[in-house]
Amino acid sequence: MMTHSNHPFHLVNYSPWPITGAIGAMTIASGLINWFHQYNMLILITGLIITILTMYQWWRDITREGTYQGMHTSIVNIGLRWGMILFIISEVFFFISFFWAFFHSSLSPTMEIGLTWPPKGIISFNPIQIPLLNTAILLASGVTVTWAHHSLMENNFNKSTQALTFTILLGIYFTMLQAYEYLEAPFTIADSIYGSTFFMATGFHGLHVIIGTTFLLICLLRHMLFHFSSNHHFGFEAAAWYWHFVDVVWLFLYISIYWWGN
Repeated sequence: MMTHSNHPFHLVNYSPWPITGAIGAMTIASGLINWFHQYNMLILITGLIITILTMYQWWRDITREGTYQGMHTSIVNIGLRWGMILFIISEVFFFISFFWAFFHSSLSPTMEIGLTWPPKGIISFNPIQIPLLNTAILLASGVTVTWAHHSLMENNFNKSTQALTFTILLGIYFTMLQAYEYLEAPFTIADSIYGSTFFMATGFHGLHVIIGTTFLLICLLRHMLFHFSSNHHFGFEAAAWYWHFVDVVWLFLYISIYWWGN
């Protein structure tokens, strides 16, 4: 490995993780189909194991490059920031597709669903019960992750550790309440366009909460290992940006699907 270069850019070394990640994703997709049709989870579990091992080792390599090898220069840092911004923009359009389907169906309900919204026979959730509690939880987590960021910039190790821990616990609490809501749901994903749009939108948001919580947990572990400083902590900043994005999406989900769509 080269230890010196005459340019500020990071030319990555050969890595097996993109191809193993692609294999893992393909195996998961095949395993899901096999599970749905044959009720066999072996291929799905294999794909998950491949993907988790790839994630761990790929993140390990990136952490090593940025923390110990000095590859993430100021120029590289700008590229990383733009990459995260563009990724979040792509995620915004991903959720726009679900909102588009919801509003397309709810603003002019068809005869097949009883010319009404929610469709005839659908008992929707009370927006001032678990959904409102989940809204408060995510808003509180947005406060704690900002607290963690400012504490990190002030070199306050203990406060940033506490705030980041609170954020992770709030994310886990949100996920548990969402799972409970799904278990108690009076309708399923097969119940007309309402069930489809509700579970697709809230389900993918829940998946993003799990991903964001994992992202923050990795940041907490790195923080405990003193990987971050007051002026070199983009890994944490990226996690905070992602978490704020998850918060904003939930606000739109709560207002449109739980409250207005009810």
